[in-house]
Amino acid sequence: MTTTNEKNNIHFEHKQSAHCENGVVSNMLNFYGIKLSEPMVFGIGSGLFFSHMPFLKVGGIPVTSFRPLPGMIFKRLSKRLGIKFEKHRYSNPHKSMEALDKNLQNGIPTGMLVGVYHLTYFPDPYRFHFNAHNIIVFEKKDNTYLISDPIMEGYESLSYNELLKVRYARGLFAPKGHMYWPKFVPKEIDLKSAIKKGIAHTCKDMLTIPIPMFGVKGIRYLAKKVRSYPKKLSSRRAASYTGQIVRAQEEIGTGGAGFRYMYSAFIQEAAEIMQNEKLRELSFELTSIGDLWREFAIITGRIVKNRNTVDESYDKAADLLLVIADKEEIFFKELNKLNKSL
Repeated sequence: MTTTNEKNNIHFEHKQSAHCENGVVSNMLNFYGIKLSEPMVFGIGSGLFFSHMPFLKVGGIPVTSFRPLPGMIFKRLSKRLGIKFEKHRYSNPHKSMEALDKNLQNGIPTGMLVGVYHLTYFPDPYRFHFNAHNIIVFEKKDNTYLISDPIMEGYESLSYNELLKVRYARGLFAPKGHMYWPKFVPKEIDLKSAIKKGIAHTCKDMLTIPIPMFGVKGIRYLAKKVRSYPKKLSSRRAASYTGQIVRAQEEIGTGGAGFRYMYSAFIQEAAEIMQNEKLRELSFELTSIGDLWREFAIITGRIVKNRNTVDESYDKAADLLLVIADKEEIFFKELNKLNKSL
């Protein structure tokens, strides 16, 4: 889907994606002539990760995450491709809108972080307090801003006051008017080198972080915690803790299974670029691991809805996490070894 800013003759193409950060980067780079799929952005930016941090809580519930910190995919990809971005935060909300308007007048589609809860075009069930959602604003008509939100099917719009409100949402990771756009895009990029660096970083994160809350170790750590929930917590509290895992996996971004499928697609694209059949074959293994994450989501979803015998379900979920951890450890060791030989 393409629209044109008649005043500046801007042709901006919107493509829907599964994850906002990948999608914004893909759509923005496409505008500047660099065509990268969402999986390729995700892989080069080392977007696959896992952490369970009981010391970090939202609403009193420990945080489980299937991605690195917001902005890291964007930061890593731009470094590996030699793209330089202008980035700004503004203490004065109205100054931030003036800066945005100036960019749009100069024909610069502008990426920004916003809070999800007050996005008026989001259906009510999808509004929650998450302040690291990425969108692109590419045109202003009167008092209305045209939005390319990569998780939406088509273009959206927000009024001046609506956009101002989501740009200055409060809470964890408050965006504070953060916006960004490319200031230098190389004519040629070294895609093979970027792919190798992206794979190496992901393998390192999943295998070698010594703290047991991250990577494969973190999955095993979560298994231990899940098994203990019905013994150490009230049934309601245990279900709430489990619900956060399901939400992180299935609703915030694309989570466990979705990210494995996306990374598998990246590996398949990389196999074509590197002309390596072994790399393509290895991608199928990650797809099967993604299926196990989906099965885990089904089990934990039933726990939250109290459809199964509680103790049995927690044990079953924990057992499956251990299977997933073993398979991911084997997968990333094989991928790391293969990557070094490319």
